[in-house]
Amino acid sequence: MTAEAGLAALWLAAALAGLQLLLAGLAVKRGEATLLGAVRPVAIVQGIMALIAMGALIAVFCASDMSVALVAENSHSAKPMLYKFAGAWGNHEGSMLLWVTILGLAGGAVALFERRLDERTLIATLGGQAAIALGFYAFLLFASNPFGRADPAPPDGAGLNPLLQDPGLAFHPPTLYIGYVGLSVAFSFAIGALVTRDVGPAFARAMRPWVLGAWIFLTFGITAGSYWAYYELGWGGWWFWDPVENASLMPWLAATALLHSVTVLATRDGLRAWTVMLAVVAFSMSMIGTFLVRSGILTSVHAFAVDPERGAFILALLAIYIGGALALFALRVGTVRAGNTFEFLSREGGLVINNLLLSVILGLVLIGTFYPIVAAAMGTQLSVGPPFFDGTAGPIALVLVAVMAAGPLLRWRRDDMQAVLERLMLPIAATLFAGAGVFVLSSKPVGALSLAGLALAAGLAVASVAPLWKRDLRRAPLFLYGMVVAHLGIAVTLAGMAASTTWTEERLVAARVGEPVQVGPFSVTFEGVNPVLGANWSALEARLAVQRGEDGATFYLRPQSRFFANPVTNTSESAIATTLDGQLYTVLGQPDNAGRWQLRLWWKPWVTLIWLGGAMVAIGGALSMLGHILRERRATRRAMEAAWA
Repeated sequence: MTAEAGLAALWLAAALAGLQLLLAGLAVKRGEATLLGAVRPVAIVQGIMALIAMGALIAVFCASDMSVALVAENSHSAKPMLYKFAGAWGNHEGSMLLWVTILGLAGGAVALFERRLDERTLIATLGGQAAIALGFYAFLLFASNPFGRADPAPPDGAGLNPLLQDPGLAFHPPTLYIGYVGLSVAFSFAIGALVTRDVGPAFARAMRPWVLGAWIFLTFGITAGSYWAYYELGWGGWWFWDPVENASLMPWLAATALLHSVTVLATRDGLRAWTVMLAVVAFSMSMIGTFLVRSGILTSVHAFAVDPERGAFILALLAIYIGGALALFALRVGTVRAGNTFEFLSREGGLVINNLLLSVILGLVLIGTFYPIVAAAMGTQLSVGPPFFDGTAGPIALVLVAVMAAGPLLRWRRDDMQAVLERLMLPIAATLFAGAGVFVLSSKPVGALSLAGLALAAGLAVASVAPLWKRDLRRAPLFLYGMVVAHLGIAVTLAGMAASTTWTEERLVAARVGEPVQVGPFSVTFEGVNPVLGANWSALEARLAVQRGEDGATFYLRPQSRFFANPVTNTSESAIATTLDGQLYTVLGQPDNAGRWQLRLWWKPWVTLIWLGGAMVAIGGALSMLGHILRERRATRRAMEAAWA
């Protein structure tokens, strides 16, 4: 009965979303206090019903209830409990239910906690959330029911894709979905403000925590997903420009632009139209990502195999939501006042350039992702890969880094060119010094993009901490530290990308027992292969003795070639040694007729800086959010004290 209870909760949540949309429309139109007050409780209960439905799905997966078709198709009784639990969203229907559950809970949180917005604008926002949720409830109930029964029930399930049987499944999809849903809330805020003609600083202050929260989770999700693919796929790469990777990158680019824009609107009452438009674009990118993953038009290790009819359903939702939002924007943009003006040479001007460059990169990634799909539909097969993205987006990203370094050193409203150049002297000197040092001292030729990346990373690192110069560090606001840490994280990530691209060494060898292989500073000796058993797999495990230099201590790495019976799949499990200056990455291949085994060995200098920097960016965002929350609480407390005085 658990599945039926979950399905009933899902129907109730859908009905409540419809009621919420109806009440919100009437409340905004009539302005009646009774109607206005009824919308909040409905939104809260809707979120609870969605959570109950998701809990029921997790319960049937954990119980290995094979009478539920989704469990039979995507689970197995022999799986470890972690993968039974996380496997609830390791498939199309479950992931969509998780998506709409987070959406419902987010709407409930807005209804429960938001008190800063005008009541009519808030109710219009909740109406927008209900409209989005209603479409996805319809998609689940009529096209992708997660609680359908299998008749007859099989004795056991087909199992989960072995590539997903990793702890990363427990946190990578939820963090990305929280990010996507945060952008849906920002979208609803923008729609609500357009409906009530209330685009202004108050609207931006209400929306900013959701944008910042979405950006934080997207950053964590993309960073974690990059490392998961890096060690799980056995290809030795940290980014492949896979279309589904791009599907998560595009919302992040739009959210980054939106975050800067909404900050200007909240604090300086500028960029009003920019903010509304970017909120629409950011959610559009998350919808496009949903379509790419579930439409069946892509072949990817990330994509769910779904029939095109359901992809058409999602495409229709995308057209309705985004088309409707753009039409509303076109009708109401004339009512959006320009806000405060500013000079081109100012921090606002720097943020506008930042947003333009992010938009150009977003456009290039979007074109590179969809062009092969459109070409295939017209009968032409082609591939757009790293050379295109690196050659087009790479140089623009480096210009963006330069603007990022200068932006925090500019003053609001207007600035003086001579004063700006004086503030930029140290970052410029760091850039030139680092570039010259790498060019002279590198033992290998350095490409132009990598050289520029390493040089600009040094300049950005210096510029990132410049806002703290001559400040009392104990009195500096926490959100300022957040900005410093986030920008410094970008510098660290950029340095890791450029360094690993330039100095990575790869060896593909057929190794005999006892034969040493040199890769980078390491000597790797193959000592043989042994069979091992896991919870639901068997494997052949190599034993590699590793020594760094002539005097280094010997340690061992054990890459595996695994076999899964449910479903029948072979995977390569890399073994990685992490040091302060990089990683030794090893993969076991197949034997040959001469008794040798294929080994792939990589030495990747400073590659860990990529993920360290990504974590720093997300932590910086979290510090910034905490700083804004604390400042608002202090302001509220002072206002209450003044009222009581």
